[in-house]
Amino acid sequence: MNLIHTRPISGTHVVAIPYPGRGHINPMMNLCKLLASRKHDLLITFVITEEWLGFIRSYTKPDNIHFASIPNVLPSELVRGADFPGFYEAVMTKMEAPFEELLDTLELPVTAIIADTELKWAICMGNRRNFRVASLCTTSAKFFSVLHSMVLTENWRFLIDTLDNGSELAEQSSGISPDIRMIFEGSTRQVFQLSLECISWVPKAKYVLFTSVYELEGHAIDTLKARFNIPIYTIGPAIPYFELHGNSSETMVQNVPSYLQWLDIHPPCSVLYVSLGSFLSVSNDQMDEIAAGLQDSGVPYLWVARGETSWPTEKGSEMGFVVPWCDQLKVLCYSSIGGFLTHCGWNSILEAIYAGIPMLTFPILFDQAPNSKQIVDDWKIGWRLKEEQKDGSLVRRASIAELVRSFMDPENNEVKNMRKSASELKEKCRKAVAENGSSQRNLDAFIKDISQGHDVMLIE
Repeated sequence: MNLIHTRPISGTHVVAIPYPGRGHINPMMNLCKLLASRKHDLLITFVITEEWLGFIRSYTKPDNIHFASIPNVLPSELVRGADFPGFYEAVMTKMEAPFEELLDTLELPVTAIIADTELKWAICMGNRRNFRVASLCTTSAKFFSVLHSMVLTENWRFLIDTLDNGSELAEQSSGISPDIRMIFEGSTRQVFQLSLECISWVPKAKYVLFTSVYELEGHAIDTLKARFNIPIYTIGPAIPYFELHGNSSETMVQNVPSYLQWLDIHPPCSVLYVSLGSFLSVSNDQMDEIAAGLQDSGVPYLWVARGETSWPTEKGSEMGFVVPWCDQLKVLCYSSIGGFLTHCGWNSILEAIYAGIPMLTFPILFDQAPNSKQIVDDWKIGWRLKEEQKDGSLVRRASIAELVRSFMDPENNEVKNMRKSASELKEKCRKAVAENGSSQRNLDAFIKDISQGHDVMLIE
């Protein structure tokens, strides 16, 4: 890989390797941008597959972040949903060798590696080669803590067999918590077991980074700090809040997207934003029920629909606007947005909290059901659109329409309390990323840890 610099720079060289999925690459890139902004002589080599390099090559980034790629040793991102367990296993077994070969070709010594928690081999390889590895967890700290609690059980592989057999009596006698059952039902045995193996390696890293905010998950973070004998830093939210400029509702700038212009014509807190993620989604039948329910509700909505419905990919009307993509954080910060119908991906939750927007939860898989529980039961900033339905039955349009109307009703006392709680979490989140806030202090502490005595000279 060629590195081009206009002058010699003395600094620290960090290699970042995310799990190859948008929900992991985006927070890793946001973290790298934050690190680069805090230490200008820091060089970051951001490693992805050749396919992903093609997807994100045009990303705006600081000059001290450089891309490097490894060969496409995995199934394509475009088809990974067809056999996700196979894709997940390939990530565990096929990326390490080309990544290690890449490290050997870098001209500059590696100060530290930041690797996604889902890449257990990075910690193993780092320890073998005496690289300091920071494990970046892109799920909630509470979700990580629940999985780690299971790993602490010596016979956790036996517990997986118990879960797989589906005997509730056996699960109770084995001490399996409802949270574990919820996670397992949203996954497969193969993926669940590999995830636990990844979790089991995290204490062998030199640092653990969470994309969360301490003020949101203090109890879970304190629990993990008591278990681990390595530094744990909350550096979140690892979302692009630092790229927001000025008034989010300003439309005097040229080339404002049509969906933002559409938002501008609506009163404050009147529009429901709808996005069910960028990877696995719900069935076409369920998507049609959601579409009909939204239309019947009478509530204006902006919907990011990535081809998962029979509706047009771009459609605008007084009632609804459907687009294939939008700048989600900017949209959530618009004054006309009053709620967010979400699949409960962790990055989306952090963006909603930063914007102070209550959520209607529709979890699909893995960590999303526990995330929904956290939104509704712990933080009290949302309602469930989808209850746990073991028979896989659809949520019908009438139920969706009725709940959406209630959720967006500004005169509803429960809604008023929910919006108040969301606003309070928003303030905590923004204080954490302000100068001398908890996340800013943690970023600086992490940079200091990896930089001491390990600066290298970058030659033009």
